[in-house]
Amino acid sequence: MEEKNYEALDQETLFLVSQTFKALADPTRIRILHLLFDRELSVSNISEILDLNQSNVSHQLRFLKNLRLVKYRRDGKTIYYSQDDEHVMKILQQSIDHASHH
Repeated sequence: MEEKNYEALDQETLFLVSQTFKALADPTRIRILHLLFDRELSVSNISEILDLNQSNVSHQLRFLKNLRLVKYRRDGKTIYYSQDDEHVMKILQQSIDHASHH
């Protein structure tokens, strides 16, 4: 079999792709991203809706922010988070759709 136009992935791309899938491998992070799909919420809102402690939510949001999967804005003392990567959100939605079709 002839390999046409194969271009190896560089180390940075491989790392970022693996980290993205690592982010999506955690049920809590999936729940948070799903919640932020089309809205902006504070840590306390996310904690309340998902019935999680704020410390855990903050930790997961920090992980997602470092991968640029969520972004934030400050309004006074409150920080609001929203999704920051349409590509990953599409992958997440497609994965949810796939899992829903038993």
